[in-house]
Amino acid sequence: MSQPALELERLARSWDGVPALHELSLSLQPGRTIGLIGPDGAGKTTALRIACGLLAADGGHARVFGFDSTTQTDRIRDLLGYMPQRFSLYPDLSVDENLRFFAELHGLPRALRLQRREKLLAFSRLEPFVTRRAGALSGGMKQKLALACTLIHEPRLLLLDEPTTGVDPVSRLEFWALLKSLAEEGMALCVSTPYMDEAERLDEVLLLHRGRVLSRGTPADVAAAFPGKILAARGTGLLDWKVRLEALPGVEVWRFGDELHLVYREAAQERAIRTLLDGSGLELHAGEPDIEHTFFALVEASEEESA
Repeated sequence: MSQPALELERLARSWDGVPALHELSLSLQPGRTIGLIGPDGAGKTTALRIACGLLAADGGHARVFGFDSTTQTDRIRDLLGYMPQRFSLYPDLSVDENLRFFAELHGLPRALRLQRREKLLAFSRLEPFVTRRAGALSGGMKQKLALACTLIHEPRLLLLDEPTTGVDPVSRLEFWALLKSLAEEGMALCVSTPYMDEAERLDEVLLLHRGRVLSRGTPADVAAAFPGKILAARGTGLLDWKVRLEALPGVEVWRFGDELHLVYREAAQERAIRTLLDGSGLELHAGEPDIEHTFFALVEASEEESA
């Protein structure tokens, strides 16, 4: 096996005595994608900032292609690209001028800069907007430009912190298609996101809650770890039925879009659900657990343990 592009070994970090990360470990190989999945406060940004050398850990180590992220920042600078949540595009500069600025920041000679410019404009499909000011771009196009600027020095490892937050669904799909093509070319990608559906696109995911890893593995393995079964209910009057269903012993009721997902473990609980809803007019069908279901279940279990 080749040297990992990124290694995090038992990373720990606290803010004012409150743990933000608790012994987080992962290993990412070139050409692979890994996701840090969780809501705000899960520790995703803290982990990425430590990984790229912008923040010191209280404990543990972060390495980029074997180089320590804290003590060898000069060695990792050209190996990685970091796209934070609020990437600092210059709104009064054009698409082309932003690319040139970041190329010069990395010391690229003019000939190489122009070569990379053409490649990245084609890659991001921003060629028609090359003279448009960054501030006039849509949210999706701004993120594509931010990605292009992050890639201008051709890093081998890409760290992206919630890159599709606030982006419309179509632009999200286009952005993930770009990330997939980068991984296929051999780049290693570590992506943080609060969107559970995006986790399905990754090779490996870590579910984070308050700085702790609740689960890790392939998306399929994490989804399969859901500790229960699901009946999905759809129809009118769901909120009224929700109250009555929550009174059933051993049954949990979660709202998922226009459905109620009824979580149970025993056949007797399924019978109780079906008996209660008989004649309700609600449509019932078996639900397929996904990563979001597993996350909710693990968070509930974690909260119960700490109570």
